[in-house]
Amino acid sequence: MRTVVVGAGMAATRLVEHLVARDAGPVTVLGDEPHEPYNRILLSAVLEGTHDESALALRASPWWADHGVHLRLDARVALLDRDPGRDPDRGGEVELVDGERLPYDRLVLATGSIPTLPPIRGLVRIEGRLDERVHAFRSLTDCRRLLAALPDAHRVVVVGGGLLGLQVARALAVRGLDVEVVEGGDHLLHTQVSAAAGRVLARSLRTLGSAVYTGARAVRLTDEGLRLDNGYVLETDLVVLAAGGRPATSLARAAGLEVRRGVVVDDHLTTSDPSVHAIGDCAEHAGRTSGFVPPAWEQAAHLAEHLVALDHGGQAAAYDGSRTVARLRATDLDVAVLGDEAAELAAGGELVEVANPLAGSHRRLVVRDRRITAATLVGDLTRVGLITQHFDRRTRLAPHEAGDLLMAPRVAGAADGRPPEHALPDSAQVCTCAGVTAGAIRSCASVEDARETTRATTGCGSCAETVRQLLETRTPEGANA
Repeated sequence: MRTVVVGAGMAATRLVEHLVARDAGPVTVLGDEPHEPYNRILLSAVLEGTHDESALALRASPWWADHGVHLRLDARVALLDRDPGRDPDRGGEVELVDGERLPYDRLVLATGSIPTLPPIRGLVRIEGRLDERVHAFRSLTDCRRLLAALPDAHRVVVVGGGLLGLQVARALAVRGLDVEVVEGGDHLLHTQVSAAAGRVLARSLRTLGSAVYTGARAVRLTDEGLRLDNGYVLETDLVVLAAGGRPATSLARAAGLEVRRGVVVDDHLTTSDPSVHAIGDCAEHAGRTSGFVPPAWEQAAHLAEHLVALDHGGQAAAYDGSRTVARLRATDLDVAVLGDEAAELAAGGELVEVANPLAGSHRRLVVRDRRITAATLVGDLTRVGLITQHFDRRTRLAPHEAGDLLMAPRVAGAADGRPPEHALPDSAQVCTCAGVTAGAIRSCASVEDARETTRATTGCGSCAETVRQLLETRTPEGANA
């Protein structure tokens, strides 16, 4: 079966890794960027200067050809021909912008999302080009362009107070620029955390030296600066647009596939055409789109299992879309979000909450039927691994356990209250993106071995230091395990 994957991002790469491991037949990957697949989540670390571009690579260059994968870069798809005069049950063809046509037996759309241009007058200048002060931040090319502009800049306004906006804001602040954040919602991360948690984040940002404007929208860019709807004018050298994106669905829509907000898929990530599938940011399952790495990776694993099962006349178990996990990767700002808090509260969940705004922490669990069904953790992620395990495994908790999980008791020998890495049990989850435990890390020979065999550190990257310390502090017995 010939598999063609449209898109070469993190979801597509994860899918190909699973297909290769299962010897699922020839795979062609079509990426429209000139770069080999890279980790978009770590772009803010490159912007900050803590990572080199080389750290972005999801796989070393030889890996693709060595595993029989035909990776094509700068390969922009013009249209999907789902019935080019052949048996409709046997796939179709993909046409590239240069007219080349590639046949497929099964097609996977992993086209991701595209940035939305906020309705700010003056963003676009002569010949439809953005004002030279304006920068998007979605791709490696965007990152390089922004980096090139930094030496001549002192003041930056980041439009968007979501996960991406906060990552960019902190990266630029660490670089030494004066940063202001503008968020149209009533609080930061308004689609992920509560108003109280958003206020804690805003306080933390201000303490770190950045100004925050919430409940305010940028309306016009002039020579004097960026004007807000509250009358303020923010003098600035650069404007970074980080106000979110939308699923990239134009190919699917033009091909006649069912599209709502995203490309509609069923419980096997199959579209309205049985030979076409969709995963990642572009896919809409059970009425929801994601936009985060862990759900995309979970979808990739499920789809690979399903495609292999189909090859053998069966099908995989239904995908339930349960792994909704988001992490903020920003220096001195820690946020983790599990599940859909609003939906779980509406379904009868009970809220357990511990907050200390003075310390910059706000932690909440939603418990239903004695199981953690959602969580938001701001400022203290000491227990995020254990909470994620309970969330994933649907562990039934004793009445006192939910509160205990939020208290983060101090551990002897750990000055900051965190258990030292050598004290972590093997079952403790270290990488929430890939679901990797401390025991799996200890069994690896090196950080690179852990990266290649478990895929830890290749998602949001927040586990990198823990992985390194686990390998450095393991006992000789653990090292030989």
